Amino acid sequence: MYYFDPHIHMVSRTTDDYETLAKMGCVGMSEPAFWAGFDRGSVDSFRDYFRQLTDFEPKRAAQYGIQHYTWLCINAKEAENVELSREVIKMIPEFLDKPNVLGIGEIGLNKNTKNESTIFLEHMELAIEYNQQILIHTPHLADKYQGTRMILDMLTADSRVDPSRVLVDHVEEHTAKEVLERGFWAGMTLYPVTKCTPQRAADIIELCGAERLLVNSAGDWGPSKPTAVPDLILEMRRRGHSEALIRQVVYDNPIAFFSQSQNFTFTHPE
Repeated sequence: MYYFDPHIHMVSRTTDDYETLAKMGCVGMSEPAFWAGFDRGSVDSFRDYFRQLTDFEPKRAAQYGIQHYTWLCINAKEAENVELSREVIKMIPEFLDKPNVLGIGEIGLNKNTKNESTIFLEHMELAIEYNQQILIHTPHLADKYQGTRMILDMLTADSRVDPSRVLVDHVEEHTAKEVLERGFWAGMTLYPVTKCTPQRAADIIELCGAERLLVNSAGDWGPSKPTAVPDLILEMRRRGHSEALIRQVVYDNPIAFFSQSQNFTFTHPE
């Protein structure tokens, strides 16, 4: 089965991983801007990173028939540096016309601080000004429920934000329902340790239904598995779910969401 991974950080993966993903059925992916493993010190370091996301990674992916898209921001972990964050936000429009840029993301909260909220709102303003879709990072573990509620409240407080053009990622059992009920798209991240296992993700699909629900591997610096989406496909098949339902979650839904971006020119495999 073909699938589209809507959230995977390929800058932290080897070229061999691209080959493995292609063999497993991955035909498209989107890569949000995220933390480098350390706090960057200048706007130029982000400019170079955005060049990697918009130039080098699409070329690596194309070698294996994978169509690569990306999102731009300064992530929540570095948002405590408000001065630098504002310099990066001011610079982002330089890249919004690049052909693989889908929007602003992954923006959100890390420890639910005032500075993080300030920079989140300024990212929102940028997305609204340039008519960009938004991809949201929700906090980890103990901070997740409160942080998710804070993010949803900030989004819904602004009538200019269209929930159907916002993907709220890293949902779990205690946050998925509210995200969907408020009209947003929801993403489940399959991690071997934290966030969702394939079994828990399958449970959430059974509880919430497949509408506006996506699944991703993240594939980042920590313990992660870039081929986690095929693990969910297998789990769903083991439970007797139809191929149509599985395809909706791993292929149709991400394409439907991303198709709202003017830069999304995905070509379906023959």
